[in-house]
Amino acid sequence: MAKTVFYESSSSALQPIGHQLVQAKKAGFVFDDVVAEDTSASDLQLPLYKRETGKRLLDLLRGGDVLVCFWIDRFGKNYEEIQKNIRLFLDMGVTVKTVVNGIIFDANPKDRMTKEIRDALLSFMSALAKAQAVAWKEAQAAGIARAKAVNKLAYKGRKPIYNKTQVTQIMEMFGNGIGVNQIARKIGLNKFAVSRITRDHVGALAKLAKWEDQVETVITDEERIPNLADWVAKYSRAYD
Repeated sequence: MAKTVFYESSSSALQPIGHQLVQAKKAGFVFDDVVAEDTSASDLQLPLYKRETGKRLLDLLRGGDVLVCFWIDRFGKNYEEIQKNIRLFLDMGVTVKTVVNGIIFDANPKDRMTKEIRDALLSFMSALAKAQAVAWKEAQAAGIARAKAVNKLAYKGRKPIYNKTQVTQIMEMFGNGIGVNQIARKIGLNKFAVSRITRDHVGALAKLAKWEDQVETVITDEERIPNLADWVAKYSRAYD
């Protein structure tokens, strides 16, 4: 008996595992099985058929089955990879469908003309998916640049747990031959932070300066900090 499998793949934290499945069910799809893969997978650099999720898909699917994905960009990072992976399933006799726009790539077209139309559509949509990915990265970079211009603290990394006085004390004690563990106990910091400071106290002070110079601005001028969640949503409608 033919079955329908949903392949869920997340490319970022903005699209967590589970969101795509919810959207697919809202669109009316019913699944016999779900195979999910996220950005935490350790084998993402491998071709799909060599990854654990890809192997599972190949084990589950047989000719006549249907494979559903949110959008065709879930099948690869570029045009060639998307084409190769979708055709892999088509050659197995597995029809591929998308939630977005309800596109169907029939594994068993009724005639030559239908097959040529399917292949042309696949090529076009793969190129479109690639263009969307490039546009998304450019929009994301523009958003980060804007955030940095408006808020000097944006993307500065984690706020230091130490202050300037502590850095001075650490370096004085270290210069007098006192060990890192003993310094950590006396100063009240963990030994890892103390060790990093002793290795590069100039860098530690520079990192601290990025925060200390802007604290007052952040507190008194909060309305100038951009709402990145709204900005990202604006440029990610194709992924919702």
